[in-house]
Amino acid sequence: MNPSRRSLLGLAAAFLLGLSGAHAEDKFITVASTTSTEQSGLFGHLLPIYTQKTGVQVRVVALGTGQALDTARRGDADVVFVHDKAAEEKFIAEGYGVERKEVMYNDFILIGPKDDAAKATGKDILDGLRKIEAAKAPFVSRGDKSGTHAAELRYWKAAGIDLEAVKGAWYKETGSGMGPALNTASSMNAYLLADRGTWLNFKNRVDLKILVEGDTRLFNQYGVILVNPAKHAHVKKELGQQFIDWLVSAEGQKAIADYKIGGEQLFFPNAKK
Repeated sequence: MNPSRRSLLGLAAAFLLGLSGAHAEDKFITVASTTSTEQSGLFGHLLPIYTQKTGVQVRVVALGTGQALDTARRGDADVVFVHDKAAEEKFIAEGYGVERKEVMYNDFILIGPKDDAAKATGKDILDGLRKIEAAKAPFVSRGDKSGTHAAELRYWKAAGIDLEAVKGAWYKETGSGMGPALNTASSMNAYLLADRGTWLNFKNRVDLKILVEGDTRLFNQYGVILVNPAKHAHVKKELGQQFIDWLVSAEGQKAIADYKIGGEQLFFPNAKK
């Protein structure tokens, strides 16, 4: 073959390979989600299944729910997957989200030291918090505007406790995700509100255990929302919607239900048919 022709063919092949690689690299979406979905190990289980099926990579930005929604407001995500219904509905009302779909739930639990000096153990989260505050027992709060933090604040208020009036050295705000907050509580032998999924995946328990669970008020619903491309034209509408549709499909719901640690299911799918 003519050397110049061979060179041209080589250049053409390299060009086509470059296009193919660029196209493959473009097949990704960014999902702003919570630290609980990341640190529980759920995404480590789900996303390889999804990518193998579709060829689409999912890049997760794991933050507290409030920060995740703010990330989406700035147009730095295609999808949000969070757990604070009131904040999610506000996000949609402001025009930043297209539609909220329920995906799954788990529950919050009150964690504390095994000796439970405050006597918070029981089935009533409000009673447990009252006892912790009365004893001024060490309590760790995420303090990060996450879905878990928002729930904690709701529980204090429902318990009739004005946190701003009673805060002191006993109440420590970490401004961190669920995993680091659990580590802080472990090192301080303190109480805190956690999501069950992250707790089950948490290894550094030391002298902590579950003290309050089973209260219906501890129900923790997760929702998923496509970021509105009318607000941010670069949002990957089709790929983002494809991911959402998979999460709420029978296949996606089964994948969520199949994620277990030590035989215990972490999240319970409940997408509406």
